[in-house]
Amino acid sequence: MNLVVDIGNTRIKVAVVEGDEVFFSQAYASSNEALAGEWHTLYPSIERAIVASTGESTEDIALSLRAMGLKVLAMNSLTAVPIGNDYLTPSTLGVDRLAAAVAAVEVMGCRDCLIVDFGTAITIDLVEDGVFRGGNISPGMTTRFRALHDYTHRLPECGPTDSQAMLGRSTHEAIEQGVMQGIVNEIEGYICHFMQSNAKLSLIFTGGDAKYFVKRIKNATFAKCNLVL
Repeated sequence: MNLVVDIGNTRIKVAVVEGDEVFFSQAYASSNEALAGEWHTLYPSIERAIVASTGESTEDIALSLRAMGLKVLAMNSLTAVPIGNDYLTPSTLGVDRLAAAVAAVEVMGCRDCLIVDFGTAITIDLVEDGVFRGGNISPGMTTRFRALHDYTHRLPECGPTDSQAMLGRSTHEAIEQGVMQGIVNEIEGYICHFMQSNAKLSLIFTGGDAKYFVKRIKNATFAKCNLVL
């Protein structure tokens, strides 16, 4: 059995896997919580772990896992992966983006795909012929809502809505629809652009906020929230 630790910008996600089967999956607020998680007592047969991070260093949590007797691989830009990588600066490529591309190709069988990860940041990444080609990064949904409140004097802090009105008729509605419809237009623009040159592209939505956009953006082929894990 293997332990998978995904250190994101806001949460640490932990999974216990064997082969293709996930036996346990949990998100934690801190590395201390993750290390003390019940996975340790529920699955004492875990022998190996892989740790990947988009933010904080993997060093401390890797050392703690090694102290538990696990063999630990800390994923970085030098870690061998079974897909090609065309990124010009691989040392700066977030391992979450690369892991998602590996999962798309190796787990989901999508050698040509556009991966949209809806998290603290939104990443839009292109894989063609099993090779990571690159992508773009923009502020995520919650980041946009917070920015409008934090960097203005009078705009209230708002959140996601299921309403799909094109025009807000109050300030709350204007912010809600402005953020969410803005993301929809952004993603649909990428889809239209890349589908023109590669009609074979599958569209994969992942990340904690993907659930808000699956119904709004009709073109998604797959929605898999834990693709990175």
